[in-house]
Amino acid sequence: MSSGHRTLTVFVTVICLLVLTIAGLAADWPRWFWPALGAVALTGTVAAARAGAYRGGRIPPETTLEPDLPIPPPPRQEHRVTNVPLPSAMPDYDFLFSATVRWIPEDCESPHFDPCGLAVHAVLLRAREFAARQSPRSPAMAQHQLNGVLSVMEPDASGRVLAMAKDVGLALSDSDRERLRKLSNVRKDEDVWEHERNYERNKRMYLSDDVLKDPGSAVVWWLARNDEQVEGTVERIGLLARLSAAANNSEVAPPFRDLLYAPEPEPEPEYEPEYEPEPEGGVPPEEYVAEQLMSWLGFDSDDPEMVHLAARMAEDVRATGRKDEAEKFLRFFGFPEDPPPYADGQPPGEDGPFADAG
Repeated sequence: MSSGHRTLTVFVTVICLLVLTIAGLAADWPRWFWPALGAVALTGTVAAARAGAYRGGRIPPETTLEPDLPIPPPPRQEHRVTNVPLPSAMPDYDFLFSATVRWIPEDCESPHFDPCGLAVHAVLLRAREFAARQSPRSPAMAQHQLNGVLSVMEPDASGRVLAMAKDVGLALSDSDRERLRKLSNVRKDEDVWEHERNYERNKRMYLSDDVLKDPGSAVVWWLARNDEQVEGTVERIGLLARLSAAANNSEVAPPFRDLLYAPEPEPEPEYEPEYEPEPEGGVPPEEYVAEQLMSWLGFDSDDPEMVHLAARMAEDVRATGRKDEAEKFLRFFGFPEDPPPYADGQPPGEDGPFADAG
């Protein structure tokens, strides 16, 4: 029986008691009739309350009335889902979702639905909506955030179950993770290359538009970097003027053309040693040459090897047309004034130490 029914029953009982009291006073009923009237009114009230409760389907007629007690909630139930693909913020890169779904039925009277299916569907919808906004490059952070989103019991679309999820897992496949790693490396390399290219471009613009825009700017730039080398800067004016003209695809300005090339030094005259017939000290040339040759070879003038060598050298000198010099060289070693073609009648070197010299 609801509170409205109770109020209506008490109101009708009070009205009946008032009507019977007025009738009894008017008819002058005996005194014993009043307690009986009170007992009848109380019995009718209890009977009406029991009849209302029975019609509402709450308690059977033979059950005594008791105060309302809180109904304990039904036990929670769980179901595990694993590796469910969920779209991410990047096309073709899906998260793999795993979780333990827990639910509490709200509609206990209708047996014509599956609370597990409704709970799993509700959790997957919430997880999909969250994952679609997350980047696959940081699945660990997205997993912790999704765990907090799904940790609250919320009703499904039909309102028949309350569902949540725990032990949430959100990951990428190995192949997708490797692709993202390669893309990240390529993107970093491109950033470095782009910065290097911008640096080179800015440096070229600085040199062409500022440093080398004219010879004067080039000279000032060089002097600013080498402020202690004033004379060296002056010597490089022609070079800097050429560099500035090349940078601007133009000719060297007339005031700097005289400084383009340094004057070439005059060639020194070739030294031609004069022939001195006799060295200093009055020593004849043939004697000087012979002594130097014997000192270098370690021979004496009377060694047979030295005699053969002197004869061959004299023959070679005579072949050049210097007959007098050859005869003077031979006389130093004791040859007669008109020696034979060879000192011993044989070409020197055929059986001497200089046999291999020819």
